[in-house]
Parts: sequence; C-alpha cells; structure tokens
Amino acid sequence: MTTTDTRRTPLTRQRVIEGAVALADEVGIHPLTIRALAERLGVKPMALYHHVAGKEQIIDGMVDHVFAEIALPPEGMEWRAALRVRSRSARDVLARHPWAAPLMETRTNPGPATLRHHDAVLACLRGGGLSIAMTAHAYALIDAFIYGFALQEAGLPFDTPEEAAAVATAMIEHFPAAEYPHLNEFTTAHVLQPGYDFSAEFDYGLDLILDALAART
Repeated sequence: MTTTDTRRTPLTRQRVIEGAVALADEVGIHPLTIRALAERLGVKPMALYHHVAGKEQIIDGMVDHVFAEIALPPEGMEWRAALRVRSRSARDVLARHPWAAPLMETRTNPGPATLRHHDAVLACLRGGGLSIAMTAHAYALIDAFIYGFALQEAGLPFDTPEEAAAVATAMIEHFPAAEYPHLNEFTTAHVLQPGYDFSAEFDYGLDLILDALAART
C-alpha cells in the first residue's frame, strides 16, 4: 500500500494495532515508536492518540492480536490432542511474530482474545480431569515450554536443516575433537546426519510433557 493509499484509509484502532504488529514483525518491538508507527500509517503522530492512549496500550492490543491468531483447543477432543493443536498453533504464530513471546504474559489489561484463549485452555485441562492444582502445573509447564522454545528457535543462527548442517560444519572446524569429544560426537553423529531437523524437538518435548502430566492425573 502506498503512502497516498494509506492516507485515504480511515484511521481506526484496529488499523493502528495491525500496523504496529506489521512494523514489529519487521524491526522488533524496541524500535517501535509512536513516530515510527505514524510514519508507517501515513499520519501525524498525534492522530494515533485519538485511538490509543500511548505505546503501552498499543502493546496491549498487539498481544491481544497475537492471541487471536492462536487456535483454541478444539472442543470435544481428548485433552492432550486438543492441547497439541493449540500448542503447535502457538509455536507457529510466535514464529511469525518473534517479538511477541516475552510479552505474552506481561499485560495487566488483557484484551478479549487473551481472556478467551486462557479460559479455553483452562476449560480443556479441567475437562480432561485435571484438578485445579494440576491445571495450574500443566498450564505453567506447557507455556514455559512453548515460549522458551519460541525464543530459542528465533535465536538460532539457521532456519533450515541445510543451514544447520552448514553452521555445524563450520563450527566443528574451530574446536579440537580430542578436547571436546562429546560435542564432536553429537555434531557428527546427530546434527550432520540426514534428516536432522531441530524443529522436530518441539513435538518430542510437547508429547513428553503431556504424557507426563497425564501420568500424574
């Protein structure tokens, strides 16, 4: 969309939030300022204040926007299967918005999508027969894994298995195998083997957590 087209589009709160999400996807959350967002939307900075009170309210809306993208646990499905659907969706959404993971549980003014999401996950866990205490343990553990994996994955110096192999090959050239035998073994016998894909660790870890929780209920 050109600047002229942008200026012809009426400014709304939704457009402000969507513009902020798109800008953060490109530059990250810290360079996101009222001035930068206004420039992106083709308006004066003061025009934004007719729709949001400031940057914190914009971030509230951005986080709610991200929660709205995450699939809810499907109703009527076995609770572990339902949480796999929701957890894989969360991982995919956070990969599209790498700035979001550290902010997802920081807001003190959660929006409707955030509240709906949390309520649906709690309903899934309780419907699966987990006690209140086990529901608390399960929710904390599952989300710690999802957010932690999203942060780890976003920080990796590669995006594909082929790039991972290239990075690993370059790294092992710089350390003596005799001094770091286990690191050398792991790299050559696992990372550099055909079919290696770091992203597969997500499903393995998620299943491990869900199965362990089921064993405790």
